[in-house]
Amino acid sequence: MSDAGRPTRALVRQPGAAELDPRRHARRQRLLYVGLGAGVPVALILLWQLASSQDWIDARVYPSPTTLASKAADLHRDGKLWSNVGATARRVAVGFTIGAALGIVVGMAMGSVRALRAAFEPLLNALYTVPKLALLPMFLIIFKYGEAPIYALVITTVFFFVWISTLEAMLAVPEGYREAALVLRVSRRQLFRHVLFPACLPEIFVGLRITAGVAVLVVIAVEFVYGGSGVGYLISQGKTLFIPEQTYVGIVIAALLGIACISIVDVVRRFVVPWAARDRAAGRA
Repeated sequence: MSDAGRPTRALVRQPGAAELDPRRHARRQRLLYVGLGAGVPVALILLWQLASSQDWIDARVYPSPTTLASKAADLHRDGKLWSNVGATARRVAVGFTIGAALGIVVGMAMGSVRALRAAFEPLLNALYTVPKLALLPMFLIIFKYGEAPIYALVITTVFFFVWISTLEAMLAVPEGYREAALVLRVSRRQLFRHVLFPACLPEIFVGLRITAGVAVLVVIAVEFVYGGSGVGYLISQGKTLFIPEQTYVGIVIAALLGIACISIVDVVRRFVVPWAARDRAAGRA
Protein backbone atom coordinates (compact mmCIF):
# COMPACT_ATOMS: atom_id res chain seq x y z
CA MET A 1 0.00 0.00 0.00
CA SER A 2 1.18 3.57 -0.69
CA ASP A 3 1.29 6.34 1.89
CA ALA A 4 -2.07 7.65 0.66
CA GLY A 5 -3.72 4.31 1.30
CA ARG A 6 -4.03 3.41 -2.34
CA PRO A 7 -2.58 0.19 -3.82
CA THR A 8 0.67 0.53 -5.76
CA ARG A 9 0.40 -0.35 -9.42
CA ALA A 10 3.18 -2.26 -11.12
CA LEU A 11 4.09 -1.20 -14.63
CA VAL A 12 4.41 -4.23 -16.88
CA ARG A 13 5.87 -3.89 -20.36
CA GLN A 14 4.55 -6.31 -22.92
CA PRO A 15 7.24 -7.84 -25.19
CA GLY A 16 7.28 -6.34 -28.66
CA ALA A 17 7.85 -7.88 -32.05
CA ALA A 18 11.63 -7.61 -31.69
CA GLU A 19 11.57 -9.74 -28.51
CA LEU A 20 8.90 -12.24 -29.60
CA ASP A 21 10.40 -13.03 -33.00
CA PRO A 22 13.77 -11.29 -33.45
CA ARG A 23 14.60 -12.95 -36.78
CA ARG A 24 11.30 -12.01 -38.37
CA HIS A 25 11.57 -8.50 -37.00
CA ALA A 26 15.12 -8.11 -38.34
CA ARG A 27 13.98 -9.40 -41.75
CA ARG A 28 11.14 -6.89 -41.84
CA GLN A 29 13.49 -4.08 -40.86
CA ARG A 30 15.92 -5.00 -43.64
CA LEU A 31 13.10 -5.09 -46.20
CA LEU A 32 11.88 -1.71 -44.96
CA TYR A 33 15.32 -0.11 -45.26
CA VAL A 34 15.93 -1.66 -48.69
CA GLY A 35 12.53 -0.42 -49.80
CA LEU A 36 13.29 3.08 -48.59
CA GLY A 37 16.69 3.07 -50.26
CA ALA A 38 15.23 1.95 -53.59
CA GLY A 39 11.97 3.88 -53.32
CA VAL A 40 13.46 7.39 -53.16
CA PRO A 41 15.47 7.08 -56.43
CA VAL A 42 12.53 5.40 -58.18
CA ALA A 43 10.20 8.20 -57.06
CA LEU A 44 12.63 10.83 -58.35
CA ILE A 45 12.95 9.04 -61.70
CA LEU A 46 9.16 8.85 -62.04
CA LEU A 47 8.89 12.55 -61.19
CA TRP A 48 11.56 13.32 -63.78
CA GLN A 49 9.67 11.30 -66.41
CA LEU A 50 6.41 13.04 -65.54
CA ALA A 51 7.99 16.49 -65.70
CA SER A 52 9.43 15.70 -69.12
CA SER A 53 6.20 14.26 -70.54
CA GLN A 54 4.16 17.21 -69.24
CA ASP A 55 6.66 19.75 -70.63
CA TRP A 56 7.45 21.11 -67.18
CA ILE A 57 11.10 20.97 -68.22
CA ASP A 58 12.77 21.31 -71.63
CA ALA A 59 13.25 17.73 -72.86
CA ARG A 60 15.91 18.92 -75.31
CA VAL A 61 18.14 20.00 -72.42
CA TYR A 62 16.90 17.53 -69.77
CA PRO A 63 16.07 14.28 -71.62
CA SER A 64 13.59 11.96 -69.95
CA PRO A 65 14.69 8.66 -68.35
CA THR A 66 13.11 6.69 -71.21
CA THR A 67 15.15 8.73 -73.69
CA LEU A 68 18.30 8.02 -71.70
CA ALA A 69 17.49 4.30 -71.67
CA SER A 70 17.06 4.40 -75.44
CA LYS A 71 20.39 6.21 -75.85
CA ALA A 72 22.13 3.69 -73.60
CA ALA A 73 20.75 0.91 -75.80
CA ASP A 74 22.11 2.70 -78.89
CA LEU A 75 25.55 3.03 -77.29
CA HIS A 76 25.42 -0.67 -76.43
CA ARG A 77 24.62 -1.63 -80.02
CA ASP A 78 27.42 0.61 -81.30
CA GLY A 79 29.90 -1.05 -78.94
CA LYS A 80 30.69 2.21 -77.15
CA LEU A 81 28.98 1.54 -73.83
CA TRP A 82 30.70 -1.45 -72.27
CA SER A 83 34.14 -0.72 -73.72
CA ASN A 84 34.16 2.69 -72.03
CA VAL A 85 32.60 1.40 -68.81
CA GLY A 86 35.18 -1.39 -68.72
CA ALA A 87 38.03 1.08 -69.19
CA THR A 88 36.83 3.22 -66.29
CA ALA A 89 36.17 0.22 -64.03
CA ARG A 90 39.65 -1.18 -64.73
CA ARG A 91 41.33 2.13 -63.90
CA VAL A 92 39.36 2.50 -60.69
CA ALA A 93 40.04 -1.09 -59.59
CA VAL A 94 43.78 -1.02 -60.26
CA GLY A 95 44.35 2.50 -58.93
CA PHE A 96 42.25 1.96 -55.82
CA THR A 97 43.82 -1.41 -54.95
CA ILE A 98 47.44 -0.25 -55.28
CA GLY A 99 46.85 3.16 -53.69
CA ALA A 100 44.89 1.70 -50.76
CA ALA A 101 47.52 -0.97 -50.08
CA LEU A 102 50.31 1.60 -50.05
CA GLY A 103 48.29 3.98 -47.89
CA ILE A 104 47.52 1.31 -45.29
CA VAL A 105 51.13 0.12 -45.08
CA VAL A 106 52.60 3.63 -44.78
CA GLY A 107 49.89 4.80 -42.37
CA MET A 108 50.41 1.83 -40.06
CA ALA A 109 54.18 2.14 -40.16
CA MET A 110 54.04 5.84 -39.27
CA GLY A 111 51.41 5.20 -36.61
CA SER A 112 53.58 2.53 -34.98
CA VAL A 113 57.00 4.22 -35.18
CA ARG A 114 57.22 7.79 -33.87
CA ALA A 115 60.51 8.46 -35.67
CA LEU A 116 58.93 7.71 -39.05
CA ARG A 117 56.00 9.96 -38.20
CA ALA A 118 58.27 12.83 -37.22
CA ALA A 119 60.35 12.44 -40.38
CA PHE A 120 57.63 12.10 -43.03
CA GLU A 121 54.38 13.55 -41.67
CA PRO A 122 55.19 17.23 -42.47
CA LEU A 123 56.13 16.36 -46.06
CA LEU A 124 53.12 14.13 -46.65
CA ASN A 125 50.78 16.69 -45.09
CA ALA A 126 52.10 19.30 -47.53
CA LEU A 127 51.66 16.97 -50.52
CA TYR A 128 48.19 15.94 -49.31
CA THR A 129 46.89 19.50 -49.80
CA VAL A 130 48.09 19.73 -53.42
CA PRO A 131 45.14 19.39 -55.88
CA LYS A 132 45.72 16.02 -57.45
CA LEU A 133 44.49 16.98 -60.92
CA ALA A 134 47.28 19.58 -60.94
CA LEU A 135 49.73 16.65 -60.97
CA LEU A 136 48.40 15.30 -64.28
CA PRO A 137 50.70 17.44 -66.49
CA MET A 138 53.70 16.30 -64.44
CA PHE A 139 52.69 12.65 -64.80
CA LEU A 140 52.23 13.16 -68.55
CA ILE A 141 55.81 14.44 -68.75
CA ILE A 142 57.13 11.54 -66.68
CA PHE A 143 55.09 8.65 -68.12
CA LYS A 144 54.18 10.08 -71.55
CA TYR A 145 50.75 9.34 -73.00
CA GLY A 146 48.87 6.14 -72.30
CA GLU A 147 47.35 4.48 -69.24
CA ALA A 148 50.32 5.08 -66.91
CA PRO A 149 49.56 8.77 -66.13
CA ILE A 150 45.94 7.91 -65.25
CA TYR A 151 46.97 5.07 -62.97
CA ALA A 152 49.64 7.25 -61.33
CA LEU A 153 47.14 10.00 -60.57
CA VAL A 154 44.51 7.63 -59.15
CA ILE A 155 47.07 5.76 -57.05
CA THR A 156 48.44 9.04 -55.68
CA THR A 157 44.98 10.35 -54.80
CA VAL A 158 43.87 7.12 -53.13
CA PHE A 159 47.17 6.78 -51.26
CA PHE A 160 46.86 10.14 -49.51
CA PHE A 161 43.23 9.61 -48.50
CA VAL A 162 43.90 6.12 -47.11
CA TRP A 163 47.23 7.09 -45.54
CA ILE A 164 45.80 9.91 -43.46
CA SER A 165 42.76 7.88 -42.33
CA THR A 166 44.97 4.90 -41.40
CA LEU A 167 47.43 7.08 -39.50
CA GLU A 168 44.65 8.76 -37.53
CA ALA A 169 43.07 5.38 -36.81
CA MET A 170 46.36 4.08 -35.40
CA LEU A 171 46.85 7.16 -33.23
CA ALA A 172 43.24 6.97 -31.99
CA VAL A 173 43.64 3.47 -30.48
CA PRO A 174 43.01 3.92 -26.73
CA GLU A 175 46.15 3.84 -24.64
CA GLY A 176 44.48 1.36 -22.31
CA TYR A 177 44.59 -1.28 -25.05
CA ARG A 178 48.36 -0.95 -25.30
CA GLU A 179 48.82 -0.98 -21.54
CA ALA A 180 46.66 -4.09 -21.12
CA ALA A 181 48.69 -5.89 -23.76
CA LEU A 182 52.01 -4.83 -22.22
CA VAL A 183 50.88 -6.19 -18.85
CA LEU A 184 50.65 -9.58 -20.56
CA ARG A 185 54.22 -9.08 -21.82
CA VAL A 186 53.38 -9.53 -25.47
CA SER A 187 55.94 -8.85 -28.16
CA ARG A 188 55.76 -5.82 -30.47
CA ARG A 189 54.56 -8.10 -33.27
CA GLN A 190 51.82 -9.59 -31.09
CA LEU A 191 50.79 -6.10 -29.93
CA PHE A 192 50.36 -5.00 -33.53
CA ARG A 193 48.65 -8.17 -34.75
CA HIS A 194 46.25 -8.76 -31.87
CA VAL A 195 45.61 -5.24 -30.52
CA LEU A 196 46.50 -2.31 -32.75
CA PHE A 197 45.54 -3.74 -36.14
CA PRO A 198 42.07 -5.05 -35.11
CA ALA A 199 41.35 -1.86 -33.15
CA CYS A 200 42.01 0.47 -36.09
CA LEU A 201 40.39 -1.67 -38.82
CA PRO A 202 36.90 -0.14 -38.48
CA GLU A 203 38.25 3.38 -39.01
CA ILE A 204 40.42 2.20 -41.89
CA PHE A 205 37.33 0.87 -43.66
CA VAL A 206 35.60 4.20 -43.11
CA GLY A 207 38.47 5.78 -45.02
CA LEU A 208 38.33 3.11 -47.72
CA ARG A 209 34.59 3.66 -48.16
CA ILE A 210 35.09 7.38 -48.69
CA THR A 211 38.09 6.84 -50.95
CA ALA A 212 36.21 4.38 -53.19
CA GLY A 213 33.91 7.19 -54.28
CA VAL A 214 36.84 9.60 -54.63
CA ALA A 215 38.64 7.12 -56.91
CA VAL A 216 35.67 7.04 -59.29
CA LEU A 217 35.47 10.83 -59.21
CA VAL A 218 39.17 11.23 -60.06
CA VAL A 219 39.08 8.70 -62.90
CA ILE A 220 36.02 10.36 -64.45
CA ALA A 221 37.68 13.79 -64.13
CA VAL A 222 40.90 12.59 -65.76
CA GLU A 223 39.00 10.94 -68.61
CA PHE A 224 37.01 14.13 -69.06
CA VAL A 225 40.23 16.12 -69.53
CA TYR A 226 42.50 13.44 -70.99
CA GLY A 227 40.00 11.92 -73.43
CA GLY A 228 40.40 8.76 -75.43
CA SER A 229 38.16 6.32 -73.58
CA GLY A 230 36.12 5.84 -70.44
CA VAL A 231 32.89 7.14 -68.97
CA GLY A 232 34.40 10.61 -68.56
CA TYR A 233 35.19 10.61 -72.28
CA LEU A 234 31.55 9.75 -73.05
CA ILE A 235 30.41 12.70 -70.93
CA SER A 236 32.90 15.06 -72.55
CA GLN A 237 32.04 13.89 -76.07
CA GLY A 238 28.34 14.36 -75.42
CA LYS A 239 28.99 17.90 -74.21
CA THR A 240 31.25 18.77 -77.15
CA LEU A 241 28.91 17.39 -79.81
CA PHE A 242 25.82 18.63 -77.96
CA ILE A 243 24.35 15.19 -77.41
CA PRO A 244 22.80 15.71 -73.95
CA GLU A 245 21.43 12.16 -73.88
CA GLN A 246 24.96 10.74 -74.02
CA THR A 247 26.17 13.17 -71.35
CA TYR A 248 23.39 12.16 -68.96
CA VAL A 249 23.93 8.47 -69.67
CA GLY A 250 27.59 8.93 -68.70
CA ILE A 251 26.63 10.75 -65.51
CA VAL A 252 24.21 7.98 -64.51
CA ILE A 253 26.84 5.32 -65.20
CA ALA A 254 29.38 7.24 -63.13
CA ALA A 255 26.91 7.32 -60.22
CA LEU A 256 26.26 3.58 -60.56
CA LEU A 257 30.01 2.86 -60.61
CA GLY A 258 30.41 4.86 -57.41
CA ILE A 259 27.61 2.90 -55.73
CA ALA A 260 29.16 -0.38 -56.90
CA CYS A 261 32.63 0.50 -55.55
CA ILE A 262 31.28 1.60 -52.17
CA SER A 263 29.11 -1.53 -51.96
CA ILE A 264 32.13 -3.76 -52.65
CA VAL A 265 34.03 -2.08 -49.79
CA ASP A 266 31.00 -2.61 -47.52
CA VAL A 267 30.84 -6.31 -48.40
CA VAL A 268 34.54 -6.77 -47.66
CA ARG A 269 34.11 -4.86 -44.39
CA ARG A 270 31.35 -7.21 -43.24
CA PHE A 271 33.70 -10.18 -43.64
CA VAL A 272 36.88 -8.56 -42.32
CA VAL A 273 35.39 -6.48 -39.49
CA PRO A 274 32.18 -8.29 -38.47
CA TRP A 275 32.34 -6.90 -34.93
CA ALA A 276 31.93 -3.33 -36.17
CA ALA A 277 29.21 -3.73 -38.78
CA ARG A 278 27.26 -0.56 -39.58
CA ASP A 279 24.07 -2.62 -39.82
CA ARG A 280 24.27 -3.54 -36.14
CA ALA A 281 24.74 0.04 -35.08
CA ALA A 282 21.77 1.07 -37.23
CA GLY A 283 19.66 -1.69 -35.74
CA ARG A 284 20.33 -0.44 -32.22
CA ALA A 285 19.51 3.17 -33.12
